[in-house]
Amino acid sequence: MAIMKRINIHIGEYYSSSEPAVITTILGPCVAVCLYEQTSRIGGMNHILLPGGKTDGSDSGDARYAINAMELLINQMMKSGADRYRLKAKVFGGAQIYPFLKQEMAMGLKNIEMVIDFLITERIPIINYNFGGSNPRKIYFYTGTGDVLMQKIKTSEVMEEFENLKLKRIEIEKRIRKTGNCLFFD
Repeated sequence: MAIMKRINIHIGEYYSSSEPAVITTILGPCVAVCLYEQTSRIGGMNHILLPGGKTDGSDSGDARYAINAMELLINQMMKSGADRYRLKAKVFGGAQIYPFLKQEMAMGLKNIEMVIDFLITERIPIINYNFGGSNPRKIYFYTGTGDVLMQKIKTSEVMEEFENLKLKRIEIEKRIRKTGNCLFFD
């Protein structure tokens, strides 16, 4: 049995494949759109940080923005042979992981609204979704089948992981300080 390629994407990244692969990401208020075209078996996913698009022309390829991320992913899939008019979407994320923020200030809801509006305008059917709430999600997208597995992560688990990373960083910094010398270079 062949091992499937596994790709982990982060904020502002996108990936598509005509070969079976698993694309993963972790979402809080960010949104991921999984696109799949069944005839060509091409699938792709993006990781959107901000609603809208970059309009000042400084970097129209900035995939952190919803419109740019959607257009870049669709174009990449079409270059691989996907039929743009047969794409189907699955949308995830948009959690409000910081309960102290007012709902109207929550970026997650704005991201979801932007993505949904884009997909409706572009006539790309949304066949599945899971968004909102207060828990982050881990997404596993199988490009060869269009299947998505989603795991909700308790906010407390995420905070505990951040705390563990912080403690590891402090320990590493202590080890660096013990050496007494620090060399900076470009």
